[in-house]
Amino acid sequence: MRWQKEQSTLIGRLVELDRLTTVLDAAADGLAGVALVGGDAGMGKTRLVTELGERARAAGFAVLVGQCAELGDALPYLPLADALRGVRGELGAALDARPVLGRLLPGGADLGPETTSGLTQQQLFGSMLGFLAVQPVLLVLEDLHWADQSTRDLLVFLSRMLQTERVCLVGTYRTDDLHRRHPLRRVLAELKRLPSVTAVELSPLDRGEMADYLAALGGDDAQMISEVVDRAEGNPFYAEELLEAASEGSSMTDSLVGLLLSRVELLSDAAQRVLRGAAVAGRRVDHDLLREASGLAELAFEEAMREIVSRGLLRPSGEYGYAFRHALLQEAVYTDLLPGERTRMHSAFARLLTARKGAAAELAYHYLAGHDLAEALSASAEAGRRAERLGAPAEAHRHFEQALGLWDRVPEAERLAGMDHVRLALRTAAAAADMGDNHRAVAQLREIPPSAEAAERLAYYLYEYGDGAGAIVAAEAAVAAAPPGTPVLARALATLSRTLSWGARHPEARPLADRALEVARATGASDAEKGAMIMLASCAEFEGDLARAEELFGPAAARDSDDLAMDLRAIFHYARIQFERGSMAVAAVTADRGVRLATEAGLSWSTYGTDLRFLQFMIRYMAGEWAQARETAAGFGTRVGKIPEAVLSSFALFVEVAMGMPVVEERLTWLRPFWSDSLVAYMSRGLAAEHALWRQEPGLALEHATAVFDATDPADVGNIRVSAIALWALADLGRTDGADELLARARTAARPGMGFEGQAWLARAEAEWHRVHGRADVEAWRAVVEAFEVGSVYEVARSRWRLAEALLASGDRVSALKEWRRAVEDAASLGARPLSAALAELGRRARFTSNQTGPLTGREQEVLALVAEGLPNREIGERLFIAQKTVSVHVSNILGKLGVSSRTQAAAVARRKGLL
Repeated sequence: MRWQKEQSTLIGRLVELDRLTTVLDAAADGLAGVALVGGDAGMGKTRLVTELGERARAAGFAVLVGQCAELGDALPYLPLADALRGVRGELGAALDARPVLGRLLPGGADLGPETTSGLTQQQLFGSMLGFLAVQPVLLVLEDLHWADQSTRDLLVFLSRMLQTERVCLVGTYRTDDLHRRHPLRRVLAELKRLPSVTAVELSPLDRGEMADYLAALGGDDAQMISEVVDRAEGNPFYAEELLEAASEGSSMTDSLVGLLLSRVELLSDAAQRVLRGAAVAGRRVDHDLLREASGLAELAFEEAMREIVSRGLLRPSGEYGYAFRHALLQEAVYTDLLPGERTRMHSAFARLLTARKGAAAELAYHYLAGHDLAEALSASAEAGRRAERLGAPAEAHRHFEQALGLWDRVPEAERLAGMDHVRLALRTAAAAADMGDNHRAVAQLREIPPSAEAAERLAYYLYEYGDGAGAIVAAEAAVAAAPPGTPVLARALATLSRTLSWGARHPEARPLADRALEVARATGASDAEKGAMIMLASCAEFEGDLARAEELFGPAAARDSDDLAMDLRAIFHYARIQFERGSMAVAAVTADRGVRLATEAGLSWSTYGTDLRFLQFMIRYMAGEWAQARETAAGFGTRVGKIPEAVLSSFALFVEVAMGMPVVEERLTWLRPFWSDSLVAYMSRGLAAEHALWRQEPGLALEHATAVFDATDPADVGNIRVSAIALWALADLGRTDGADELLARARTAARPGMGFEGQAWLARAEAEWHRVHGRADVEAWRAVVEAFEVGSVYEVARSRWRLAEALLASGDRVSALKEWRRAVEDAASLGARPLSAALAELGRRARFTSNQTGPLTGREQEVLALVAEGLPNREIGERLFIAQKTVSVHVSNILGKLGVSSRTQAAAVARRKGLL
């Protein structure tokens, strides 16, 4: 058939194919990439990605292709379900291991109990990321201009999170369908700014390419080809239809729609009837469903289908169905239907799909188009519930909101919806919040009659939205309206406690949490019970009682509830408190448990799943388990495009700076645009300052530290660490100006009950302040070592380096050597190359090691190097921890061995002989 000829020939798109192949090749080498292919309808987007798929298969990639459909943004994750259908082998096993993905498939895994769609969406996104990492994959999502919001959200998530996986993600879309307010426009604008995204736009073919294309399709009449080229305006699909029309003896109209319909009109009446039914069904349709909808007998239907397929209007698709050869054809046929005809056919499909237990979202679409409002309401409510369980909050909200809009137009709405109006409104608001639109959630809650449950949810969303005062008012109203001794009261009390926890009314938070815990336990409200326990622990932490906070977080973390997000939150805070108290071993066990739970649930990329991985990384970093820390950090992508990604990336700098890894410069380059964010600035610029100090650039280090101060709250405990780093820079610069202010800043940021790390860095700031003023205070540095010994192998080694220097300056060479050796051993075992280099330099200056080469001793070489810098004997003695008289003796020996009479001559001869 003609369309098969087209599939075998690619004309005029070699440049675009090369660009896509470059992305594919990079993915094969472990650098994931995304390509967005745009072009007007008929420009050959599908043909281009089909060719890419053939190359991908030849390179050992699994090729998954999913198609969006124009069903009013109703079916969540339709292209993903399409792509996953029929996966085999290793990917099939990976799909079986991820039931949240299996739920998308017909007859797939049970949807499970009702839960928040936002949490389920996080599970689905995390599961998809893990699924794609199994083997090299080319994932193609076609016709994104029809994608539902959840699919668009997944596209953004994968585009940002895919880093080193062998994955090439390609999306196609129609540029001529993207009106000014089309939801895909914003997504495309966001994605095209990402470094991993390649944008490919298909422009019209030129005359030569069009002529070659038509010749490849079988055109052999030069005059006809020339006329087609003139009319087609570089559009391959239009050209093909024109050529076909001319070959069949039809007129070549100037309208593509008119041309397509003229070909339809050549069909028999029965075939036209079947084709119109297929157009109502959508881009694809099942054989039996289409036959029943047509009303034709089996033999008459098969004859009609044979006629349609032979003319290339529909083609076989899948095991037992058909698809329009091009979406433009389906749109043209559907648009040409008369209103009554369209309504009648939608109603027929709705009845048939109901008998087949079809997808609720598809039923809602057909019932609404068929003007059956009662069934549309019922199907919309069910579609919303299903979308919740699939993890598609935007589609859940759309369906619930549609049901609300039909409520007053339908008798017995409560029976049809399976819930009352208030419950439906609450679920609509919850879906809005889950899709990140707290403003809409708040607006919808304010429209329903006041109740304790509505007020509690309103308070919760207002608090998340940043309206603390409004949240308190709503929470107090919820407590006042809640019936005594009910789960609603427990939740209202817990929410009120939370809204008061960080403001002037903080003292009221603990009694409220105590009361919430009591009511929750009495009524069996496990979610409110855990929330109250977390609040009580947070109150203890706020008051500086970390031991009590750990005691309270423990039971909350140990007890499973029906709320995975709450469980992860409790485990994270328990591990965090253990970490801050220096209990690294038990903190590691708790964090590992949380990471394992998040991974098994597909929630590695949820808020607390990500926080747990941060914490797991920091525990390993502090404990000196740097091989594992580097393995975790490898998942913190370097190429970042948003603040949350920049925060994640910044954590990797802890181990990368300490190990002197080359990737530091690249990571800092990507992070630089996000330095206006206080958390990103604190971590990345604070560690950039350390990186500069290791590179002997104290001025740059001080610049970074000052910028962190400008971006953060003076009361932030993180200022202690940055102040200590800034004092290190001042000492290396030989300056004292600003030192007192830096120490005062560190002391101001300190607070009662802060963890061991904050106390250790405060001791470090004090010791660095003495160093700035030229005092090698042995006891100050010994206190730093002891403070970090609670839980940081690296910082202990780094502090021993300074302690050894101080001991040398005080004349205690034996103790200095002992501390130096311990630091050298720890630095070597960690792979901390910058620290090892600094310790080696100290060892040479202190003559802990021998490095004699040529006629000069190691010490004489050190003295000669400083002589060449122009330093007088006094400063040389200070640098090498020896007396000025001893320096004079070494200088005399150097002059004699080199046969010169002056320091200048000695430096010149040394350079000539390669001694410097």
